[in-house]
Amino acid sequence: MAERFSEEFERATYRKVTRRLIPFLFLCYILNYFDRVNIGFAKLQMQQDLAFSDTVYGLGAGIFFLGYFIFEVPSNVMMQRVGARIWIARIMISWGLVAAATMFTNSATTLYVLRFLLGAAEAGFFPAIILYLTFWYTRAHRVRMTAAFMTAIALAGVLGGPVNGWIMQVMGGIGGLANWQWLFLLEGVPSVLVGALALALLDNGPGTAKWLSDDERRLVLQRLEEEQRLKEREGHTSKTFGDALRSPNVWLLCAAYFAIIMGNSGLAFWLPQIIKDTLTPVPWKIGLISAIPWGVAAVAMVVNGNHSDRTGERCWHTALPAIIGGAAFLVSGVPGVSGVTGIIALTVAAAGVLSSLSAFWSLPTGILSGTAAAVGIAWINSVGNLAGYVSPFLIGKIKDATGDMTWALMMLAISLVIGGLLAVYITKVGKVRIGNVAPVAR
Repeated sequence: MAERFSEEFERATYRKVTRRLIPFLFLCYILNYFDRVNIGFAKLQMQQDLAFSDTVYGLGAGIFFLGYFIFEVPSNVMMQRVGARIWIARIMISWGLVAAATMFTNSATTLYVLRFLLGAAEAGFFPAIILYLTFWYTRAHRVRMTAAFMTAIALAGVLGGPVNGWIMQVMGGIGGLANWQWLFLLEGVPSVLVGALALALLDNGPGTAKWLSDDERRLVLQRLEEEQRLKEREGHTSKTFGDALRSPNVWLLCAAYFAIIMGNSGLAFWLPQIIKDTLTPVPWKIGLISAIPWGVAAVAMVVNGNHSDRTGERCWHTALPAIIGGAAFLVSGVPGVSGVTGIIALTVAAAGVLSSLSAFWSLPTGILSGTAAAVGIAWINSVGNLAGYVSPFLIGKIKDATGDMTWALMMLAISLVIGGLLAVYITKVGKVRIGNVAPVAR
């Protein structure tokens, strides 16, 4: 018979779990985002120093996603085998070393090799964290916790410009190193140090967490067992590698995530250029203005995640923000729209995209268990992140062909609407019964 716990004790237990896990995972994700995208800032001087063409730079930046795609699923399967604590630490230490080693780039070949290795080293980090959260939280809490973790994307966007700009401005020539070499070194080493710290701070799950009391541990484990039984009653019994890859819903989720990431990647890679074209060419002003959409998005993610957990509704908290983001991209792309209006629209788009992304992960984690969860989450993330290469590439092609961003922004708008509609189809037509879970105790 299930042991009974008071609501007050349950709230206190989950607050304790959150204080222990989320701030540290948040820091890890900020470092992850810095090491992934800082090549865009390094390009400002590295391309000139090494006489790289735009083609060489573009291939070097994009080949990251090839390594990421190839090793994503194997990485998450290995985490299931060796444990979250060791594997998350391994990922962070290895990507930090490769990121720092990028300072030794001296040819196109070394750039390609190091960027591929960075993708391979980093592969599995994000799905590992999403899977790791399922070891602690039931789906009643998960959107809020995922949103709290993923606000690191927005905060990294707010902090990244000023930090990277400062390093590029003041570090050149110190110790005989170029500014871009310092950028890779100073942002790679912290990932190694925090990865080592993960070995001390993280546990494989509540069963091994010595910082939980016996009653707290029993509560968390009991809630997870109850959720597993609920999944089985609902028919969500996919547990094996084959179950995940044979599931039509997993493939539809891949398509939905790809569509939403198209909008996120387009915004991340092209927002500075849009600001430069429409508002100001001054670099420090571009950095400050670009922080606005990400700051608003951070707040929107938390509000959307909290409301989803409070109401127990999942489908529309994923779909509506994506559709609203698509509409905002549409407004920003209207010919003749003022620069201020365009940035306001892109701020709404950023809030919609990131709110949808954080709520999205309640969908696969609500239908997959065991190895199927490890494989399915990793597969959805790896396929979706291919949009990180496709989106900026297509935007560049469209901009070169038309001379402006109008049709590129229209493409992002259509993609986000498709992603939102797919989320509705999966949950409403595909009969994935995760739209109305029990609201979380507050």
